[in-house]
Amino acid sequence: MQLNELSARSGISTASIKYYLREGLLRPGEAVTATRARYGEHHLRRLELIQALRQIVGLGIEQIRTILSAADGGAPRLEVLATVQRVVLQLEPHGTEAHDAKGTSGEAPRGEGVASARPGDAVVRLRDWPDEESDARSALDAQLAHMEALGVPVSPEVLDAYSAAMDTIAGLDLQLTAEAADLDRAILTAAVGMHMHSQLLLKLLALAQASHAIRRFHGGSA
Repeated sequence: MQLNELSARSGISTASIKYYLREGLLRPGEAVTATRARYGEHHLRRLELIQALRQIVGLGIEQIRTILSAADGGAPRLEVLATVQRVVLQLEPHGTEAHDAKGTSGEAPRGEGVASARPGDAVVRLRDWPDEESDARSALDAQLAHMEALGVPVSPEVLDAYSAAMDTIAGLDLQLTAEAADLDRAILTAAVGMHMHSQLLLKLLALAQASHAIRRFHGGSA
């Protein structure tokens, strides 16, 4: 298909498509003449992905470029999905001073060359999650340390209940991503899912809390 047809089928203006081409977000079409190119179904899928990342997830061009550069650069799928998670959820890259050197408590790790206990160790062992470095692991460590420093530590019982629920939800999410036919579709499923499902979880939690409060306190009972 030519540019006009690509625009019509995607619902994206030719000006926007040309912009994505210039920015390297969309690969060039197959040259037909010096001024014309032919585009395929993979261009349609990429445009769908770009539009979803912009309009649904709310990412900017540079954030989209970060994700697509990982995908187009031949990175393993695990690395691409980690990049999607870091960008969509705005996680700090692991290995940064803020997370790994001092965390949020401002205290340096104890001991030279000795692995220090980390706030998330207990839940990783409890859920039998792979104990590997990741942005998500660093973010959890930082959050738990921050809560501890503020005097609102998370009890083992609460961490057990929360992590069990999240483990089930994450398994469902990853199943949908794994079923994607190609990498662009996997990125689309993961990014939209992370963005929308995280909001859905908060709304469900709010309703569950309200429902428990109604059951307990309805009618003025203490």
